[in-house]
Amino acid sequence: MKDIVIFITAGSRAEARKIAKCLVGRRLAACVNIVPDIESVYTGKGKPETAREVLLIAKSKKRLFARIEKAVKGLHSYECPEIIALSIVDGSRDYLKWIEGSTL
Repeated sequence: MKDIVIFITAGSRAEARKIAKCLVGRRLAACVNIVPDIESVYTGKGKPETAREVLLIAKSKKRLFARIEKAVKGLHSYECPEIIALSIVDGSRDYLKWIEGSTL
């Protein structure tokens, strides 16, 4: 499939909104959902750490991933931000057409 969902975590709602508006404004993503107040447990500096974060869920095309990654890294406060893509294996044909028409 050519369509993807991208998970991006951010340190604040303001940062998440800035990233989301950039991706949609540049037509790199058709839509970005912002899910506030998630708790992340991760390995940091060799030990488990916990942080409050905001999750972004972006819908786009696989061929735009490199541009999305570059845009996110340019706006993000983290040294190593989460930017991972998963293939959309199936979905509403109307929605998938909308992604196609809403992105570059």
